[in-house]
Amino acid sequence: MDKNQLLDQFKQVFGVNGQRVYFSPGRINIIGEHTDYNGGNVFPCAISLGTYGVYVPRSDKQIRLYSENMKNDDIESFEIGDLKPETQAKSKWINYFKGMVVQLLQHGYQFDHGFDLLVYGNLPYGAGLSSSASIELLMGYILKHEFKLDVEQLDLVKFGQKVENDFIGLNSGIMDQFAVGMGKKDNAILLDTNTMEYHYYPLELNDYIVVIMNTNKEHSLIDSKYNERREQTEEALRRLQKGLDIKSLGELDEDTFDQHTYLINDDILIRRARHAVIENQRTLKAKQALLDQDLVTLGHLINASHISLQYDYEVSGKELDTLASTAWRQPGVLGARMIGGGFGGSAIAIVKKDQVETFKKNVGDTYKKEIGYAAEFYNAEIVDGPHEIK
Repeated sequence: MDKNQLLDQFKQVFGVNGQRVYFSPGRINIIGEHTDYNGGNVFPCAISLGTYGVYVPRSDKQIRLYSENMKNDDIESFEIGDLKPETQAKSKWINYFKGMVVQLLQHGYQFDHGFDLLVYGNLPYGAGLSSSASIELLMGYILKHEFKLDVEQLDLVKFGQKVENDFIGLNSGIMDQFAVGMGKKDNAILLDTNTMEYHYYPLELNDYIVVIMNTNKEHSLIDSKYNERREQTEEALRRLQKGLDIKSLGELDEDTFDQHTYLINDDILIRRARHAVIENQRTLKAKQALLDQDLVTLGHLINASHISLQYDYEVSGKELDTLASTAWRQPGVLGARMIGGGFGGSAIAIVKKDQVETFKKNVGDTYKKEIGYAAEFYNAEIVDGPHEIK
């Protein structure tokens, strides 16, 4: 849907002309999965699939929302001073928007009027491409610019994570909101979640591109074992702290962890923590491989990430494993792995440009044969973070 179509749809829904159109991207993560809440490094980037918003101010204090993606024609609304999450199933989607309003209010920012907002997302729902963070940072960016709020973009990123943690109930890390909010065209972001230091690195893949593979198995991290995995790594950290002066698993290298696994003394907790520690080291090695233009090593690290997520962290599943293992067997593929929280969602592959169409057909045919329904494939275009569409 282009800008004119969005404006036309806004007028059809709300009966007035929309004033401005905004866009907020989704994200993929090259490597560094389930490390963000363990004080490790992540290496994400923003993508051209995302969420659009058409805005017009109101004279009262009501915020009205309409989604082109929901399967009903209802306009949802709430008053600016209403701080409680929506509990009705049909209205819960607006909590990602409402939560950002609440966060800004709680941090002392003021809104003197309401507005109408039509939203449309072309991120596949439940695909693990951070549709929720895309929505949160869309709302944050709109609020900042329309109300001329003196708020840093990094604070909006942190508020987005607080929406997930406190308003939605998902105990997630900061990677998704950071990748969306701080995205830079043609660059990946190496973020140390322990210190919040970050650096941009050009994603120079030469004759290769990143292909997104959507399982078409929806995932909901709130309903999955995501929070359980976090609890397991936190318990492993508590046990390690009995003999090590550390604040996060991200502070450990492989040898130090290996020498102190006796403190954990539990098969499952050791495997969960091992993934967090070694995935963090893999992410740093991947950065160096990218700087050295050693794409073969980068691909091997990406493959190793999937194996670790499959066997140590156990967050993949048949669909994601089928995509990754089938991708590994294709010509022109450097590496492939699941991305996001897991339990469905998407994977990525680094594929030679002249092999992409063959790759999609071969992987798609095998996936449909083994899983019973089709996967979807997208070429990833790396873009800037939230912005107004002029």
